[in-house]
Order: sequence, then C-alpha cells, then structure tokens
Amino acid sequence: MSITQQVPKDFDPETADNLEDIEKQFAVKVVQHMQTYWSILERVKGSSLRLTKIDDEIYDHLKRDFPEFDPAETIDEDKMKSKEGKERWRNFMMAYEKRVDDYNFGTMLRANPKWEYGRDETIFVPRMQFYAVEIARNRLGLNDWVYEQAQKEKAEAAKSSS
Repeated sequence: MSITQQVPKDFDPETADNLEDIEKQFAVKVVQHMQTYWSILERVKGSSLRLTKIDDEIYDHLKRDFPEFDPAETIDEDKMKSKEGKERWRNFMMAYEKRVDDYNFGTMLRANPKWEYGRDETIFVPRMQFYAVEIARNRLGLNDWVYEQAQKEKAEAAKSSS
C-alpha cells in the first residue's frame, strides 16, 4: 500500500500529528532509493549511466545556475541549506516540477563522491538535488570507482571459490 493510498484527501500536514506508519514508509522508500542507486553504480560505470531522460539539460542548468559547484568536492551542507542556498536550489528545482517524477521527494545524497553511504557521510535532500549532483559526478567519472571496486571484489570472490 502506498503512502498516498493511506492519506485522506483533506489531510493537512501543518496540523497533523506525525503518523508513525507514514514516517516508516517514507524512510523505507528513502533507503530503497539509496540502495538501488548504489547497486546500479556497482553494476554500471557512473560515467555511462543516465539517471533521467533529460540529464544533459539538468547538467547544463546546474553549471549555469551553480558555476561555483565542484562535484568532486565535499558539499557544504550548511551552505546548501542556508536561506540563500535553499532559495537558489528551490528556483533550480522548480524548473522540473512537471517534468521529473518525485522531483521534490526526499532522498539521501553522499556529501562527497569518494565516500560510500554512511550516517555521517550523507545529506537528506530533495530528489532533484540528488539528480543534479549525481549527474555531474557521473559525467566526470567520479563514481566509476564504485563499479571498479565491485568488479574487483567479484573477481576476488570468484577466484577464492574456485
């Protein structure tokens, strides 16, 4: 059963109590997205991966609106979530409101492309921020190490089992 199937149409999130089941379902969806993306990176080089049908547009838009952004560096979460940062990202994301499914659904983003997902290494962001950052990282080959590491581990496991 999806979250939207359980929430009444007259549901007001501003006045509602936290509904534990909805929170659990939300957390499960976030973790599933994170695990799925990592699993894909283990099977396909990020540099050859497309995350959306409009990756090129998103990448060009990111470079235009955030020329200072370096996908290889650790993201400054405080700067990203500052009043100015939120406004810049909101303007960026709204261009995709009707074009990218779940563009504003929360997901996890690694703060640095050299790190695996972990409690202290991730930032909770809207899906569109995830797409923008990960598309840039993939374009620059910054996620290829995940595939290479997984292939090495797979080869070692095959060698030790024979």
